[in-house]
Amino acid sequence: MEKRKLGTQGLEVSVLGLGCMGMSEFYNNDSRDDDESIATIHRALELGVTLLDTADMYGSGENEKLVGKAIADRRDRVILATKFGILRGEDSGFRGFSGKPEYLRKACDDSLQRLGVDVIDLYYLHRVDPEVPIEDTVGAMAELVEQGKVRYLGLSEASAETIRRADQVHPISALQTEYSLWSRDPEDKILPMVRELGIGFVPYSPLGRGFLSGQFESPDDFPAGDYRRNSPRFQGENFEKNLALVQQVKAIAQEKNITASQLAIAWLLAQGDYIVPIPGTKRRQYLEENVAAAAVSLAPDELAQIEAVAPYGIAAGDRYADMGPVNR
Repeated sequence: MEKRKLGTQGLEVSVLGLGCMGMSEFYNNDSRDDDESIATIHRALELGVTLLDTADMYGSGENEKLVGKAIADRRDRVILATKFGILRGEDSGFRGFSGKPEYLRKACDDSLQRLGVDVIDLYYLHRVDPEVPIEDTVGAMAELVEQGKVRYLGLSEASAETIRRADQVHPISALQTEYSLWSRDPEDKILPMVRELGIGFVPYSPLGRGFLSGQFESPDDFPAGDYRRNSPRFQGENFEKNLALVQQVKAIAQEKNITASQLAIAWLLAQGDYIVPIPGTKRRQYLEENVAAAAVSLAPDELAQIEAVAPYGIAAGDRYADMGPVNR
């Protein structure tokens, strides 16, 4: 599989990564199958995927344990990314955010233990803590690099200003935020900033939380307890408006004899060679479909056709019910 560089510090990864969050939480938990999830991770590595993405808050640590188990005998084939900064209570409820140096040092040690590794390849601040100067947080993260616990640093859902301030403390290798055909907000300020600073960009939810796959035609298609039932973009009139967009994307994909998912991923890859999407899945079937998108090329007229049906700002509804923690 083609490789791409994230940042200018030497981090190189497969052109597509694998998001592991849904293996443990948020999407249809009733269908959790750790054996299939581990088989999916193994198949990803066989197909040349090297970047695996998790976080300490996914499943309240369970996702890191799962990923660690999956890679225990093949660590040398993996670029392992995890995150810290979103706090959860014993009941798994959300308790806020923390970028405090003393907190992140413990968070890193806990993640290393759950993952069963000696070093984290790419360590992200999951959300910016408004109560802690970014310089203090990144300064403490830089100490982890000096100690050999972390190789490269990343930020998630940070504003352009915050990215610049952070990069002045220690080079940032990757910025992760939501980006897809229906979430093109980063094109305004974020993408210009990371290009200027030479930072890699890692889009999560490149398939619009699965919506761009074209598999959902009604809010009732989501199982009870699925995160998307409470997401503004999947409710009422927003759902219907967004469904119309997906139908147009599917039509373009059918003309090219590929799936809507493959078209959405190929479009992202065409936006720049510093972009590495991490489509998430817990099933080998969808993994193989997503990986095949890396071989899809889009001609200028096809990109123009996609732009016509999915311009900037096309999605109806906010990405989150509460947009407070993003883009700080």
